[in-house]
This record gives sequence, structure tokens and C-alpha cells, in this order.
Amino acid sequence: MATIKLSVVSPDRLVYENDIAMLIVRSTGGELGILPRHAPLVTGLIPHAMRIKLPGEAAEHLLAVGGGFMEVTPEKIAVMVSAAEEPEEIDVLRAQRSLARAKERIAAFGKGAANDATDIDMERARLSLMRAVARLKATGNDVDA
Repeated sequence: MATIKLSVVSPDRLVYENDIAMLIVRSTGGELGILPRHAPLVTGLIPHAMRIKLPGEAAEHLLAVGGGFMEVTPEKIAVMVSAAEEPEEIDVLRAQRSLARAKERIAAFGKGAANDATDIDMERARLSLMRAVARLKATGNDVDA
């Protein structure tokens, strides 16, 4: 089976590196599936649970990633993100609290309770929600966002 080299790096470390069969990511333009010998591509990534398919395995490996960029060549995939976490590194309780706080902020902005809220405040709350959802999905938890 053909494979492609995947490297996921954050500012402080190499988070994941392996030869994989397929990568499924959420880009700024939508969901993408990357296979070996993919056409060259550069795209932005949004916070999500990246899905990694290993050769000969039916199960997917999940990796929570923050926003960033991905560069694809026919031989390799380089993912550069603000943060990335393996499922076993994620504090589920903390992610659940983060999700609840983000939902509360977004609801308050929607009700006009936060009159001083700016577009930046709303965007921060939305991104916080997306990061919490990514972390929870990477750990296998169902999330209602």
C-alpha cells in the first residue's frame, strides 16, 4: 500500500510523524482528504480533530489541532499548527469546562448581554469553542456544540 510522510509540528515540538495512508483535515475552504501522490497544495487549517489513517488499519488515529497551515507535496504532508495534542495528552474535564465557557460567552453575545463585546471578542469565543470541540472529539467524546 502506498504511503505518504506526515509531520505535525507546533511552535514547541514535533507532535506527530509517521508514514500514513490518508489524512483528513478541515481547511479554511472545507474538508480535505490527502492521499499519497496528492497534487501540491498549501492551505490554512481551522481548529479540529485531524483524522489519520494508517496503512492496514481500519481505525483512525485522531489528533486535536489548533489553527495553522498545511503544505502538501506528492511525497509528504507538513502541518504547522499553533497547538496539537494526542488524545492521551488532553485533559477531558478541562476541555469540557472550556466548551461550557465558550458556549456561555457566545450565548451572552447573542442576547446582547455583553454590550461592550466586539467582533474580536466573539471571534475569540468562537475559536475557543472550536478548540474545545476538537479536543473532545480527539478523545472520542461526543460533542454537541
